[in-house]
Amino acid sequence: MTKNFRETLNEQMRDPEFQNEWDSLDVEFQIIKAMLDGRSEQQVTQSELSRLTGIAQGDISKIENGGANPSVKTLSRLANGLGKKLKITFEKSL
Repeated sequence: MTKNFRETLNEQMRDPEFQNEWDSLDVEFQIIKAMLDGRSEQQVTQSELSRLTGIAQGDISKIENGGANPSVKTLSRLANGLGKKLKITFEKSL
């Protein structure tokens, strides 16, 4: 029987080193998910978002693939292009 992603992830999360690395990437995952969800909601391609924001399509692709570390200014432009407002909060750690 093959394992699905969630089962494999749950196994890996038992390793404290893996858990720490996963947690350190949480903000990146949230940004990627927000962008993909926003583009889906607005039904815009990366190219269309590029045209709306003036951000190169290649740079949008890098952000969505986790290969870039966008500035707050860039995130704000992307949010605006998706008809959204960027909101950043500091929350208490668990």
